[in-house]
Amino acid sequence: MPIVEITLMEGRSKDKKAALMKSVTEAVVASIGAPSEAVRVILREVPPEHFAVGGVPKG
Repeated sequence: MPIVEITLMEGRSKDKKAALMKSVTEAVVASIGAPSEAVRVILREVPPEHFAVGGVPKG
């Protein structure tokens, strides 16, 4: 059972997150041949003030 964990900043719509999970599932199925019902996708959302790029907080 493949498990894919994705961490991203809060703020994306429910539809965008659903599309991401669908696309990731399809990519796993295509790349390793796992059945889609076995693929698990976990999204972790963090507030922008808890996310930094190059030491600079995004929030």
